[in-house]
Amino acid sequence: MDLLPRSPGEFGSSRYWDRFFRQRGQRPFEWYGAFPELCPVLHKYVRPRDKVLVVGCGNSELSEQMYDMGVCEDIINIDISDAVIRQMQERSGSKRPKMSYLLMDVLQMDFPDAHFQVVLDKGTLDAILTDEEEATLAKVDKMFAEISRVLQVGGRYLCVSLAQAHVLKKAVEYFSQEGWVVRVHQVAGSGDKQQFVLPVFVYVMTKFRKIPGSAPQILEICPEEQDKPMRVESTERLVAAVKDRQHYALICSQLSKTPCGEQVSLDLCDKESRRPRYTLHVVDSPSAKPSRDNRFAIFIIPQGRETEWLFGTEEGRSQLAASAGFGRLVTVSLHREQHYEGMAGIQAELSGKVMELAPPGLPARQQV
Repeated sequence: MDLLPRSPGEFGSSRYWDRFFRQRGQRPFEWYGAFPELCPVLHKYVRPRDKVLVVGCGNSELSEQMYDMGVCEDIINIDISDAVIRQMQERSGSKRPKMSYLLMDVLQMDFPDAHFQVVLDKGTLDAILTDEEEATLAKVDKMFAEISRVLQVGGRYLCVSLAQAHVLKKAVEYFSQEGWVVRVHQVAGSGDKQQFVLPVFVYVMTKFRKIPGSAPQILEICPEEQDKPMRVESTERLVAAVKDRQHYALICSQLSKTPCGEQVSLDLCDKESRRPRYTLHVVDSPSAKPSRDNRFAIFIIPQGRETEWLFGTEEGRSQLAASAGFGRLVTVSLHREQHYEGMAGIQAELSGKVMELAPPGLPARQQV
């Protein structure tokens, strides 16, 4: 079945999407980010009484799930595909009387100014902003201007995205220059069911009136749901912070699928100072005979000994891993300028992160 466009530009074509949804039939197509992963962010920024516009809705179940789970009910969904709008009207019309589906282009919407409190976009910006050609950027400017027009002051544009650098940079620059507050959330992964290796992000753009000479732009990132937002000083720094998280996700994905032929090293940084707090080296030992109890181990190097040959060189770490007899050993170096609250505190800080580096096939709840 030919469901992929011949060129990225076809993502903006109603003809392509009509053909796509006719061939796909009734099966929902989740571009990325299903309701369970997006739910914490939606509950944070969408109130039950908000009037919500979903742009480029496709036949995703997200609006239906928001309606059924009580996130909100006053939802208007738009799409350029006549086929999918008719399909969704049939699927949802009688069950969800307060929700509607309209054939409409996000570049030219038939809504009055300041009509919505929330505009929700799951993958539509990513589908339109496929390159940095002048025509594409002009189309995106038109989309952003329309979203800005239909949003009330204080309203929020929630954009679910894979955060490719050019997409994130364009969105952040446009809305921060308009005086909006920009916050980027990393969405919690969906484990083995996750469709994409790269993490999903939600840009939260809150509309404020543009006042000449007002305070500098406010740019923030929330790497984890429970974290406080971290302020960053520039668009470049925000893009770099997202890239760091994408790079980490790629490393974890690679390590979870195959043994690594070479040692992999990465720094875990302090959230406040952004300085390295732990340096991790992942060492696989092909010679280790696999058993239930020797799959994975963490070795925390005593502070001050990280430069010794056994811990500070590849050869030394390989010897340590081989003598320990584990299939995968992660060594953890502590940094001299950092303060640590004893071994229990170190283990509590590290437990979530080191388990993301577990070898392929490690049983759930395996003692490490």
